[in-house]
Amino acid sequence: MTTGQHRAAQPETGPEDEAPLPTVAEQMADQLGGWRGLVESSIPVVVFVVANIIGELRPAVIASVAVAVLIAGLRLAQRRPIRHAVNGLFGVGIGAAIAWRTGNERDFYLPGILYGIGYGVALLISAAIRQPLVGWIWSVLVAKGRSEWRDDPKLVRTFTQLTVLWGVVWLAKVGVQAGLYLAHQDTALGVARLALGYPPYVLLLLITVWTVRRVTRVPQPSPLPGA
Repeated sequence: MTTGQHRAAQPETGPEDEAPLPTVAEQMADQLGGWRGLVESSIPVVVFVVANIIGELRPAVIASVAVAVLIAGLRLAQRRPIRHAVNGLFGVGIGAAIAWRTGNERDFYLPGILYGIGYGVALLISAAIRQPLVGWIWSVLVAKGRSEWRDDPKLVRTFTQLTVLWGVVWLAKVGVQAGLYLAHQDTALGVARLALGYPPYVLLLLITVWTVRRVTRVPQPSPLPGA
């Protein structure tokens, strides 16, 4: 057997467990449930806002919950992933129950405001103690549970900066909603809930995916002079 034949018979070497990262579009689709998931999770809130403007609180609550249940049921019947639909149903259900009990339409948005405050504070605390939450979420959702980024100071710094960005943006958008809630601006609060829902989230996801992919990109070796 010649040397060339021996080399040809050798299997390709490389880390067995290493796979290319999903594309930006794939990661966005997974987090948002695709365009269908994005639209479906927004429909119950839109129904509540519109029904409450043209009618009364309790019919609006019933309509929004009914739509959320219908969406979850359709996804289940079609054997599609229902994670996003169930999350939406859970959030709408809690807000609807509080609004129904108090009789105040603005209380429909209270669980989302409290959740946003807690999430934003948790993000900033995790960055302060050098355990950036965005990094751990990346490990679970993208890196298949691997956390090698903890051993890379550059990635730790990157995830810490991204976590601070997420925390600041999250608290800013929740702050707007909280201000409208305290000012009893019920209709404006509903509009703000929609406008400040997915758009900032999508933008933060794009920034995160682009930044991490840029930092982890393997540099191509420079060609030798005269080659």
